[in-house]
Amino acid sequence: MNTLAHAGPGPWVLFFPLVWAAVIVTVVTVLRRTVWRGRRGPGGFAGPRPAYDEKSPIALLGHRFAAGEIDEDEYWRRLTVLEEQFGRVARPKGGGPA
Repeated sequence: MNTLAHAGPGPWVLFFPLVWAAVIVTVVTVLRRTVWRGRRGPGGFAGPRPAYDEKSPIALLGHRFAAGEIDEDEYWRRLTVLEEQFGRVARPKGGGPA
């Protein structure tokens, strides 16, 4: 009597899900590093894009706050005015993303 024919698929059956998981991880990694990254900057580097131009009034306000020239209340008051002027929705005073 041949008992090996009815032994079941064996541990090698786990190989196929592992191969598919590796394929999916590889595809997602390649897409994240190329297509989903957005426009490339100088030299092909695609770092995070700044939320504002370096010389924008909002960026200058942030620099003044970081340098200690203005206090937090003044910062939030001016930021609210600037964001309304540039058509953005003002953030709550807690500072979460808009």
